Amino acid sequence: MKFCCQQLGKDATNDFEDVGHSDSAREMMDKYYIGEIDANTVPTKRKYVPPQQSYNQDKTPEFVIKILQFLVPLLILGLAFAVRTYTKKE
Repeated sequence: MKFCCQQLGKDATNDFEDVGHSDSAREMMDKYYIGEIDANTVPTKRKYVPPQQSYNQDKTPEFVIKILQFLVPLLILGLAFAVRTYTKKE
């Protein structure tokens, strides 16, 4: 059973064999070989626990936030245009 850091502790034997490593890679594997791992000590798959939804501390409704995310850039753009227009020399 081969383990690899890219396999995150899983059995990488099939992945190693499928790639078609060269003889020098196999010699290198022998050089860095540490030992066999007991398959019973490998942790089982954990159940996915989705992250908790973010908490809106100020209780602002979500649609108000979305509207502000749209309107604030437009207001800044409008202000920049107004400043450019009224400060333009004739």
